[in-house]
Amino acid sequence: MIAAIMEVLDTTIINTALPQMAGNLGATSEEIGWVSTGYILANVIVLPMTAWLSFRFGRKRYLMASIILFTVSSFFCGVSNSLNELVFWRILQGAGGAALLSTGQSTLREIFPREQQGIVQTIFVMGIIAAPTLGPTAGGWLTDNYHWHWCFLINIPLGVLALGLVGSFLQDSEYAFKNLGVDWFGLILLAVSLGSLQYVLEEGNAKEWLEDPTILKLSAVIAVSLPLLLWWQLSARNPSPVVNLRILKNRDLSAALALFLALGFGLYGGVFVFPLFAQNVLHLTATETGLALFPGGLATLVSAIISGRLLSGKKQLVDPRVFIVLGISLFAVGMLQLAQLPSTSGRGDTMTGLLLRGFGLGMLFTPINLAAFSSLKGAEIAQAAGLLNLSRQLGGSFGIAILSTYVTRQTSAARADLVTNTYIGNSALDQRWQQLTHLFVSKGFSLPDAQRAALAMIDRSVNAQASTLAFNQAFYLIFWSMLAVAPAVLLIRKSRPSSESASAGH
Repeated sequence: MIAAIMEVLDTTIINTALPQMAGNLGATSEEIGWVSTGYILANVIVLPMTAWLSFRFGRKRYLMASIILFTVSSFFCGVSNSLNELVFWRILQGAGGAALLSTGQSTLREIFPREQQGIVQTIFVMGIIAAPTLGPTAGGWLTDNYHWHWCFLINIPLGVLALGLVGSFLQDSEYAFKNLGVDWFGLILLAVSLGSLQYVLEEGNAKEWLEDPTILKLSAVIAVSLPLLLWWQLSARNPSPVVNLRILKNRDLSAALALFLALGFGLYGGVFVFPLFAQNVLHLTATETGLALFPGGLATLVSAIISGRLLSGKKQLVDPRVFIVLGISLFAVGMLQLAQLPSTSGRGDTMTGLLLRGFGLGMLFTPINLAAFSSLKGAEIAQAAGLLNLSRQLGGSFGIAILSTYVTRQTSAARADLVTNTYIGNSALDQRWQQLTHLFVSKGFSLPDAQRAALAMIDRSVNAQASTLAFNQAFYLIFWSMLAVAPAVLLIRKSRPSSESASAGH
């Protein structure tokens, strides 16, 4: 869990430090974005390989090597003095971070008996939830009081502690050290297809999508390489596929992948959209935005503990499917609340929606994981963990890409619609213009200056309303995405509690 916290923390702790990084390194806002993009690109490429790497080199060796790579890369990120140097080490950091979640999760599933999985997965998830909640706050504090370098150097004591604990206590899986061949063709296809897909999702909106030659070329690469990758991984002529896609025949896992894709869309997309809405429309400060999000994070922790406790034991008190349905419902209702906020809302008005969203999130992670792994055994567990984490990460990438484009276009459309009714001669507009003109005249403006100032204020009001309508529609889009994937719960079979003992490897 310490290793997983370190990995998740590093995806959010730098967000508030990016402006200072750009200033110190002489980078533009687009260039400094590669500090995040490079990390996620490497992470997405390595995630589906984690099971294969774990089998080939041994779970303990691979996890320890990943912790070392992540910690060493963190040190060099912290002492970097140029953008190229920082991005290079961030890419290596992302490659090392992939195992800290997926291999850690599959290890817990394998070594603990089924009746303990509810509470074990909950403890693991609590760390994953707490880290991104505290990340931006910690990053801002370190940047303001010390330097952005400390956002990376803080990982070193965590990495040393995680390495010591894993090296002292973790045993290798009985499925390790298989004489696996190297699927070079699959590795190349995997890197090319997922790397291209992640780049397109990260950079598409900023580069106007297919209007940019690079995005167009990479989209063509994806159209060819992704189907070829799927065919090759399922082909009988491939004796040791780097990703075992045959386990997708398991309907519980397939349903969980669909749910995690939507969960990633709503979770990361919501975390991306809400701060923009809060700061650009509601005019909250960064601190006030963080304080608005914090109670929702606490609600997630509380509901995760409750669901984990009720899902533990030889006889589960509640079917995991009940929690999944309830969690989706609460999450969706929370987004519905946020989708109806006017531009005059304050921090307190966002509380209900964010609390419902947070409480729903805590009811989703552990039950979906339990459902996904319920009928998997042996080597399938590690493969499933890699695919589940990849699904969540890709869902988040799709969410950020789609929602950022959607908000931009909806804002333009809403403004165009509002402007058609904003013309001289409209009685409501004329009355408002006159009121504002008199207000500015009373403050010492000349009549022409007062009229111009009044029109500028009306223009700002139109822009604010257009932005509000666009963000409302974005929250509605998240709402509908959660409802659209809800039928996947019907594919999950009723769990059959078992007193199955832990693996002999424990």
